Amino acid sequence: MASLTLSSLFHYPTYLAHSSSSSIKCNLPRKPLVVTGTIIRFQSPTRLRLRYRNRRSLVVRSTVDEVSVRDPPPRPPSGSGDAKSELIASAKLKLLSAVSGLNRGLAANADDLQKADAAAKELEAVGGLVDLSIDLDKLQGRWRLLYSSAFSSRTLGGSRPGPPTGRLLPITLGQVFQRIDVLSKDFDNIVELELGVPWPLPPVEVTASLAHKFELIGSAKIKIIFQKTTVKTTGNLSQLPPLELPRFPDALRPPSNTRSGSGEFEVTYLDADTRVTRGDRGELRVFVIS
Repeated sequence: MASLTLSSLFHYPTYLAHSSSSSIKCNLPRKPLVVTGTIIRFQSPTRLRLRYRNRRSLVVRSTVDEVSVRDPPPRPPSGSGDAKSELIASAKLKLLSAVSGLNRGLAANADDLQKADAAAKELEAVGGLVDLSIDLDKLQGRWRLLYSSAFSSRTLGGSRPGPPTGRLLPITLGQVFQRIDVLSKDFDNIVELELGVPWPLPPVEVTASLAHKFELIGSAKIKIIFQKTTVKTTGNLSQLPPLELPRFPDALRPPSNTRSGSGEFEVTYLDADTRVTRGDRGELRVFVIS
């Protein structure tokens, strides 16, 4: 609380103090007056006549000079946070609409890629920079892949060479998940696949889990290091034990450095249920919590 001494103003015994909050008229001895916020203290008794209107600023006038005690800084608008939340919600809806119906990117054409990228950039701009040193806990959980721009090449290798889906090789891509544990630093890519076999045998359904460890290499960048691959049959063959492979074929591994088994990507948007990332070769991916 600031104090203001007005002793230099009182060369005359009578002065008038008034403001939008009150009017004060009094006779004073020639002694200092101290104003503390909106509280007036006199060093000797005096009689005051007050007229209150509201409680904002106090302006003290005398026959010598005029001094103002400024209002406190205005509070930010109470709806500013709500306005940003509405912008984020609108941008999220626009992005999810842009990637819906694209079969995780396998059915995307050039126009679809541009629309998805533009919608992602809008959400990234509204959401602001991601700081995983603060929001690392938001990565925790099982995330389902909604869209990957890398799959537009119609290959499981994305922007890298890989087997085509559903043509030369009878491989059908199912759901893709990422399971992240922020305590153990486990980062597993889980891919559901359907493998065609000669007629009349039914397709073989398998789930491949590509285990990684992850580490932060910046405020929003993550490096993953490949550990192992486990393949488990599902459906009619679910009773078979899982098969652990020392190394998964490069064509079926997620985009990464094919020699070291590691890769990097940046988290460009993150909240409690949506995550947007951009890979080390520019791949755009959109995930939702599963």
